[in-house]
Amino acid sequence: MHIRYLSLTNFRNYARLELALPERTLLLHGANAQGKTSLLEAVYLLATGASPLTSTERQLIRWEAEAEGLPYARVWAEVVRRDQAQELEIILEKKPLANGSSRFQKSIRINRARKRRADLAGHLNVVLFTPQDVELVSGSPSVRRRYLDGTLCQVDGEYCRAVGLYAEALRQRNAALRHLRDEGGDQSQLLPFEETLARTGVLIADRRRGLVATLSQKAAEIHRRLTGALEWLRLEYRPNFDPAAPPARERYQMGLGLPPYTGPPPEVGDDGLVEAFRAALQARRPDEILRGMTLTGPHRDEMRFIAGSPAQGTHEVDLGTFGSRGQQRTAVLSLKLAELAWMQEHTGEKPVLLLDEVLAELDASRRRYLLAQVEAAEQALLTATDLEMFSPEFRQRATLWEVRGGVILT
Repeated sequence: MHIRYLSLTNFRNYARLELALPERTLLLHGANAQGKTSLLEAVYLLATGASPLTSTERQLIRWEAEAEGLPYARVWAEVVRRDQAQELEIILEKKPLANGSSRFQKSIRINRARKRRADLAGHLNVVLFTPQDVELVSGSPSVRRRYLDGTLCQVDGEYCRAVGLYAEALRQRNAALRHLRDEGGDQSQLLPFEETLARTGVLIADRRRGLVATLSQKAAEIHRRLTGALEWLRLEYRPNFDPAAPPARERYQMGLGLPPYTGPPPEVGDDGLVEAFRAALQARRPDEILRGMTLTGPHRDEMRFIAGSPAQGTHEVDLGTFGSRGQQRTAVLSLKLAELAWMQEHTGEKPVLLLDEVLAELDASRRRYLLAQVEAAEQALLTATDLEMFSPEFRQRATLWEVRGGVILT
């Protein structure tokens, strides 16, 4: 899998860019704030339908474009997969309204046909490394949920559709909860939203659980090699509500003042899971109406990075709370390399690697380990302000382009 052509219009600081990308490693170098990261961001946007850097997609439109009366951005690429070329395109627009405001619209096209975000799954797979990835360990739970969604949405259209349906039902139920709190009314209006939340929520939790389990297994071995077997790593998926785990279910029931659940644990994917989720939503209605928000479901899930040392026996630490900056960086590198291996196994193709100024964060041994993965990739796009971080041999094998003020100098 590789990107053959890339075209940007009014994207970030690019007014217009047309590139034929090499299949070999491409090293983009230049000073800060010239557009290196923006190019990687555009590729990630085509792969996932979302920016890895902002949830406010209006920011992706070049600010001068609006002043020029052209408030839109376009990202287009020709991607070659299994010797077949296909076109991917995303257009972002600010459309003026009669009242003087504007409406933001995102359009996705695959081979010129209008599609939804979930339809992007499987068309372009990427693994992105950035210095900000350390937030996956030390940042808020929403950062980790966003990572899981972005990873799964690249290969699983059903999951991506479920995430979209869940988000919309969650928004509508929260609005209904606030209305019931402020105005009163019939609580049965919540039932349609709860049905959607239960069915999509079970699927989301199930797929996340499977992904984290696989990534944990792969990351553990990579982490062992990176640390010289001095430390171990485990990823833990901690769902906000897990009706498949009897101890968690019993604690939840007792916390609500309900009698303990004594029935058999339902199988993941069975209607019993959906029913348990639906019952949990209904049981917490009084509290959720008071707060005006939904407190149960995968929108409050967690993933944690747990580490320890064989020399310390059973002692283990949560790296997000107690890990050093170096430990956190190593854990993230292990996770990302595990993602790379998982995605290749899952799709049968090597994903495109995107590395944004990550070498400066690594010591010499971890740098060599990562660059070995880069050179094994079918296509890799790297950014750097200092070319001296790369060996002369690596620079000789790579294609070097300078980025200056939104212009690529080849």
